[in-house]
Amino acid sequence: MTEHDLQGEETPQQSETGAEQELRRHRLAKLERIRQRGDEPYKYIFDRSHAIAEARTELESLEKEAGEDVPPAFEARLAGRIVARRIQGKSTFIDIRDENARIQVFLGEKQIGAEAYEHTKDLDIGDFIGVWGSVKRTRRGEITLFSEGYEILAKSLRPSAEKYHGLADVEIRYRHRYLDMVANPEVLDVFRKRIDMIEVMRSWLRSKGFLEVETPMLHPIPGGATARPFITHHNTYDSQFYLRVAPELYLKKLLVGGFEKVFEINRCFRNEGVDGRHNPEFTTMEMYEAYQDYMGLMDETEEMLTHMMKSIVGSTTFSYQGKELDIGQSWNRMTLFDAIRQYADIDLENNKDRDTAAKLAESAGVEITLDMGYGKIVDEVMSERVQPNLVQPTFLYDYPWELSPLAKRKRDNPELTERFQPFIACLEVGNAFSELNDPLDQRARFEAQVALREAGDDEAQFLDEDFLTALEVGMPPAAGLGIGIDRMAMIVTDSPSIRDVILFPQLRPGV
Repeated sequence: MTEHDLQGEETPQQSETGAEQELRRHRLAKLERIRQRGDEPYKYIFDRSHAIAEARTELESLEKEAGEDVPPAFEARLAGRIVARRIQGKSTFIDIRDENARIQVFLGEKQIGAEAYEHTKDLDIGDFIGVWGSVKRTRRGEITLFSEGYEILAKSLRPSAEKYHGLADVEIRYRHRYLDMVANPEVLDVFRKRIDMIEVMRSWLRSKGFLEVETPMLHPIPGGATARPFITHHNTYDSQFYLRVAPELYLKKLLVGGFEKVFEINRCFRNEGVDGRHNPEFTTMEMYEAYQDYMGLMDETEEMLTHMMKSIVGSTTFSYQGKELDIGQSWNRMTLFDAIRQYADIDLENNKDRDTAAKLAESAGVEITLDMGYGKIVDEVMSERVQPNLVQPTFLYDYPWELSPLAKRKRDNPELTERFQPFIACLEVGNAFSELNDPLDQRARFEAQVALREAGDDEAQFLDEDFLTALEVGMPPAAGLGIGIDRMAMIVTDSPSIRDVILFPQLRPGV
């Protein structure tokens, strides 16, 4: 089964075997025993003195200070999920794990009392517990909390999620991310890196004087990108609205209003196909800078993304899915048509007739359909023949105007637009251009898009009168950039699928 074909399969409860159902009944019986003895199995709070990593670090620090003297110890209150259990007569060793670390806990009958020790029979892997006692090393050198007492904080009623470790079918991992995180704690590290990556990007933008803003998610007219929108309905206004496909038009209205450097990191929604590089709900960073053009913005993009990747991976060289990347050198820069000449061995720049372009594309092994105009043919050749070769960080620039309805025409060639796209490890990670601020040209471009929509292209853009009014008020020269956060997260975490870096990716609804 491919990722594209992921179906709405059974929930863990529905797919339980008879043995697993029996285990659940045993856990429910334990839950009842806990309550019968007057203990609440789902506590409201536990006062921790340390996170587990902090406790381990404190002991190691005390050991350095003590030198060869008496082995140090200190009192602590820790909490976490039971992930392992070993019983040796009247002693029990358990491992508990919190968000960042794991530690062994010793529960002895002499230390916690016969009654409390008897009640450890009601503990299971998966339970959350709080423990308190002395943290020190065992004779074998393992850092351990020697418990003086414990309390159950949350009783787990299902068998350990560890059974999902290494599961070949990714359905449960993606559909029930909590099981994935419990069974595979390294998954948490992927999302920590994603969070850190966003913070590094945000910090870089703020250091350059950009202001972070928020713009609407519900749009009366979808705009800012060539994409099919999701449609919803507002009951009070009795009006149709759209989940935004891009924040672009609202952010450019802020340039009209007087802000000069703005950015937004937030969700966009596109009613498109789902695969390893596309999710209908995704995160972007969009930035707009007054008095800048696409070449200046290209320099800034290289600086920002290089800084971000280096900060997260800790090196200027690293591997993504077997591809060795070097971000310590200047990015490659090629015009789109030069790249097509190099990798597809055809010239589309000087063959703008639609039928001629189609024949050239087909001669390069690219399948062309009758509904594709010249611009889409160029785009298809780029995707099929050029993009798979862009392993090292690369900018392609100067795109046909047909592909870029919101970009300024190239100042010395009006058949092109001042647009670029960054590629890393063969992934398209962004889109940028010198922003079109001529309201008359923008109206003509919108009208061309409307004609495409009326001809059946449901991804073509709408005509937005309010945005045209804003341009007529006056927008300064500007350049804008959008970066796909999810795809950048794939790269810095070496993840093969976009679903690996989205906590709860969209899947086909359960059936």
